[in-house]
Amino acid sequence: MPEATPPASLCVPYASYLRVYEPLAAFPEPEREHWARYAERPELPTYQVELRRALRDLLPTPPMPVPAHESADAFVTYVDGVLCVCPWRTRLRGWQALGDLAEELPLPVLDAVLPPVVRRQATADYEEWRERNPDARPWIRTATWHVPLYWFALVADEERRYEKGTGDAATEAGAPTLRYRTPMVQARRRVARALRTLREALDEGALIDGLVDVGRWLEEFHPRSLVELDYGGLVHALPADRLDADHSAADVAEGVEALRDGDAARAGEAYARLVERWREVRERQFAS
Repeated sequence: MPEATPPASLCVPYASYLRVYEPLAAFPEPEREHWARYAERPELPTYQVELRRALRDLLPTPPMPVPAHESADAFVTYVDGVLCVCPWRTRLRGWQALGDLAEELPLPVLDAVLPPVVRRQATADYEEWRERNPDARPWIRTATWHVPLYWFALVADEERRYEKGTGDAATEAGAPTLRYRTPMVQARRRVARALRTLREALDEGALIDGLVDVGRWLEEFHPRSLVELDYGGLVHALPADRLDADHSAADVAEGVEALRDGDAARAGEAYARLVERWREVRERQFAS
């Protein structure tokens, strides 16, 4: 398989994102006024800007695993003329990501990157902050080197948008994009239908647990929100022909429909396509 090459100017984490954009009215004052003014800026930062800032914080000695202050940035979009906002909440997401690192990295590597004393202090800071902000939740979820299969249950193939980019590898604007966007009510409805089918057809497992978790997360947002599944940096891990042929949401929908119809063979075929496609992506994580 030919290798995909990221644009030279990009600082690429091979990560995907699940985002929620809430309508401006869902935010209390004075935050609502802040986002209204923010959206009027002539140029807004991208997720690559957030990544560069995070990596910059890891350069000092000792490194700073999470920002000292919460980000005042966000992604914004308009839905039927209504401003919708997805706050970055980089500090909160950094704290939460620290809890996952022990499962992703061998302990000697983790200690070299983030010494235990740094992690302990960050954990203590997070626990103290949580006591003051018990209802806080991120608007963005992140997965590295894959898209969790249950994320695809939230979207439909007709909502898929793949842009090959301009071909200018020297600019971020020229990079390809692959994303899905769907109304919150549709995402919630699809989660409920998929859960009902999977629980009737399968034993409890990671797929059902993931859907339950993401379904609870979606319930915390305004019903007129927009849900976005973005391949993010994964578009640089795969060549254009593989991205063009990637219809994972359609495969998930076919698998769920087949289970609903009692067609285990067809469900198995759809699942096999998904596993093979994403196995190839995950294997690139360990390629030299």
